[in-house]
Order: sequence, then C-alpha cells, then structure tokens
Amino acid sequence: MYDVIVVGAGFAGAVIAERLAKKGKKILVIDERGHIGGNVYDEKIDGIDVHMYGPHIFHTNDKAVFDYLSNFTEWYKYEHRVLGHIDDKIVPIPFNFTSIDELFGAEEAQRLKELLLLNYGADQKIPIFELLKSDDPDLKKLAEFIFEKVFKYYTMKQWGLKAQELDSAVMGRVPVVTSYDDRYFKDEYQYLPKDGYTKIFERMLESANIDVRLGTKSEDVLLLEDGAIYFEGERFLGKVVYTGSIDRLFNYAFGDLAYRSLDLDLIKVADTYQCAATENYPCPKEEAAYTRITEYKHFMIESPEKLSYIHIEYPKAYNRQMGDIAYYPIFTSDDEALYDMYLKVANNYPDLILLGRLAEYHYYNMDAIIAKALKVAEILF
Repeated sequence: MYDVIVVGAGFAGAVIAERLAKKGKKILVIDERGHIGGNVYDEKIDGIDVHMYGPHIFHTNDKAVFDYLSNFTEWYKYEHRVLGHIDDKIVPIPFNFTSIDELFGAEEAQRLKELLLLNYGADQKIPIFELLKSDDPDLKKLAEFIFEKVFKYYTMKQWGLKAQELDSAVMGRVPVVTSYDDRYFKDEYQYLPKDGYTKIFERMLESANIDVRLGTKSEDVLLLEDGAIYFEGERFLGKVVYTGSIDRLFNYAFGDLAYRSLDLDLIKVADTYQCAATENYPCPKEEAAYTRITEYKHFMIESPEKLSYIHIEYPKAYNRQMGDIAYYPIFTSDDEALYDMYLKVANNYPDLILLGRLAEYHYYNMDAIIAKALKVAEILF
C-alpha cells in the first residue's frame, strides 16, 4: 500500500514525505504526538504566535533551503538578538564590544577592544576556548571573565556537564565577537514564517500521496527483526525513514543514550515582560535554575500592545520513564560509542534510513536537517 513509511512529522520527516510524494510515491507519515511539526509546532494564543516547544528562529546561508521552504510560506525579516543578565546589567550575547563597554570602565573597555582587534581583527567570531589560549595576559584575563560570566554556569545548567566535557563544536556555537554587531546569527537569510511554522507542515503534507497518522507509536506498528521490516504484522518491502531516537527503535538493547530535556513554563503576563525576545541567565543554578526566558510577541510584526506570553526554560536530564521529550543529544565519548553499537545493528536493515537529530545522534539546526532531508530524498528513488 505504501512505498515509504516515515516515522516523525518534524522537518526531517515532512521534507522527505513531500519530496517523495512529488515523485509519485505513496507515503505514510506516523507520529506519536497529536500534531504535526515536531518540536517546531506553534499555535496562535490570544493573537500571539507561541512556539510550544521553545523558540525556533529560521536562519541559513543555504539559498536552496530558503527557496525550498518558500514554496510553503511567505516570510518576514527577523534578526534575533539575545541579552544576558551579567553582574546586574543586561548585555548582548554573544559577548561583543557593547558587552565590554557595559561591563568595564571606559578606559579599560577601550584598551580591551584594541587588544582584541590587534590580535584577532575586526568582525571576527572567536571560540571561547581559543580566546582562553591567548598569550596576552590581559586577553586571557578577559577570556576567563567571559568564560565565568557567560559559559560556565549556563553550560552546567543546559547540559549537566562542565564546559570542558562538551564537544568544542557545541561551545563554539556562541563565540566572542570583535565588533558591535549584536545579531545572534550572522546568516544571509534570517526570517520567520508569516503564518507560523505549523502552516508550513500542513502545506508540505497536503498531497494526496501522503497519509498522516497521529497518536501512533512506531513500536505499535513496526517491527524490525533479522534484517526484515514488518508493518502491522506483514513484511514491508518499501523504505522506512526513521527520525526518532535510535535506542528506542531497538528497544534500548544496549542501554539508553543520554539526552537533555526541558521543562517549559508557559506564562501569560499582563504587559510586555522584557526588552528582547530572549534573555539569558548565565548565573549559577542557585541564583536562577532556568537558562533563558523567551517572550514571543517580540518575534511578531504586530502583536497585542499589553498582553504577552513567556516561556521560562529549565533544562534537565532526559527521563523516558517520566515521558520527557528528548531535545538534545549529549556528545560525550561514551554516548558516541553507544550510538555506534546501535548503528551497527541498523546497518543490517538495508531499507531503513536514519535521519535527524535523534536518529543520527547529531545536533542539526533547522536548515541543516532540511538540507540533509532534501539530499536523501533526491537519491532515495
């Protein structure tokens, strides 16, 4: 009945389904949640577009990805800016020249900016670990200050690990910037969808060649056994694109992979709550257990003047028995080794395609997973 079964209705699954349906393939998309869109799902509440699983800002340098998504939405320009609460002041994150001006005296700030320009040049993005290796004692002292105030405690709250225990690529996502450019992202295409993200998924999946079953767990309809795949008790001869967590796919045979999850408190407030869409709290957990607060009306061109909604974000260890959502893989050597064990088993199933952050145990931004899904769809048939 189906050429392809896609597990998961987030971007990875929806893009695959849409592209293969265009090729005339019959697709079944299943998702255990009661909605499409995965963690990007949003809803309009009291006239405010709320991202129900935390904020998602589309940004990319990949024109092909932007052009592809533009088939399903109109856009409006949005450049994300983040503020951080440091030493009783609110300064831009990533740490830049404005941050230095706010946190140091005028003479000291000027001296530090000149040192940064002399050693690294203008408009550069310096990973914190690189700055910590500086031979200049003043720059090293600055790096230690930034590490303490911006990275150390935020990382411990976000990941449950010390910064030194994380993959350097994760830490490099928030560099030190040698300019006054306070945009969080520097990509060429920075937009938000005019009608919200959920509408994108609805338009992607509206093809007559796509059936969608929500509230359906993959383990209730799929069985992998001895290199063969069974769907609802019968041998399935098509392809299965799986975007869920790989340890779940194989019933946790080698143990649980580690993920980070979130508790998100959605609160309705009577007035505008903060100055920016996102404000970070990189202080010790004892001072604030949350990492950031997002206020959604700042994302919008038009929104209620007073009424607002905020998300307060509390990272935590993922616990599947408690029904937590796995948001982020944890990139330690032990977990990567465990993932490789599951991958070896998956390789015994030639018609199984693993795709996405959880299935591949890899951190993808939205644009990156869309690009990957487009590539996989192109070569799949």
